[in-house]
Amino acid sequence: MTAFTIGSATVTRVEEVLEPGFLPAFLFPGLDSAILDEHPQLKQPNFFHAESGKVISSIHGWLVRLGGKTILIDTCSGNGKARALPLLRRFNMLSFPFMENLAAAGVQPEDVDLVICTHLHVDHVGWNTRAKDGRFVPTFPKARYLFGRAEYEHWTDGPGPSLFPENVPVIEDSVLPVVEAGMVDFIDAGDTIMPGLTVEAVPGHTATQLAVKCEMPDGAFICTADVLHQPLQIYHPELNSCFCEDGEAARTTRLRVLEYCADSGALLLPMHFGPPHAGHVVRDGDGYRFEPARPS
Repeated sequence: MTAFTIGSATVTRVEEVLEPGFLPAFLFPGLDSAILDEHPQLKQPNFFHAESGKVISSIHGWLVRLGGKTILIDTCSGNGKARALPLLRRFNMLSFPFMENLAAAGVQPEDVDLVICTHLHVDHVGWNTRAKDGRFVPTFPKARYLFGRAEYEHWTDGPGPSLFPENVPVIEDSVLPVVEAGMVDFIDAGDTIMPGLTVEAVPGHTATQLAVKCEMPDGAFICTADVLHQPLQIYHPELNSCFCEDGEAARTTRLRVLEYCADSGALLLPMHFGPPHAGHVVRDGDGYRFEPARPS
């Protein structure tokens, strides 16, 4: 269990799966493969699977304990959900020990106070619900689920389904049941969730994606959603993933987040980096480099 102590907060990674993900050239259209050779860190086994030639992909949630609250940021892909279309077949009818890993972190479903979804893609909302009696019901019975208001509208009354039609069943089985149960509070960029914890707009991957930022006198961190998929984007922030809706906005956001982390010292908590899954952004000439963090 990888955990980090930042001031009065403890942040623990709850793993769903850690595996070779995509070929770099697929994930990052236009990638010059020489980039991997220029930065040996990127070809270390915690970030790159040499046998398959694929980057290591982690899918996890961040469990935050702060101010007496237990907060889960993003809920991965979920088990037993039909994802038969080719682009999402990787997520089809999974059987991963996410809930067991949550229990190993000392948390049962009824212990979770808040669930925050940075955006509503397949690998960020799946454990919002679980199967029970032939239907999907909320997994965390005492939690309030926080969804971005604009992100929800993006997928229910906006361009999301036309931009990424494969994600429509995800909304149906992992988002709408929670809304219908009356367990959702809609939030907007700039909102304060609790003292020290806010959400901010990080558009590009989706037009309405949110990051979760914690700033305290004794430390800071930012859960960056899918602003960054792999460490190589710290060295080359111009590279977008093939899943980014708005490439130009994604680049602008990425540079802003990297600048913030480098200037503030905030711990970068991405959603898909390989071990140790978090780190610091350090200025390096005109660019940046990645320094993996030491777990608590």
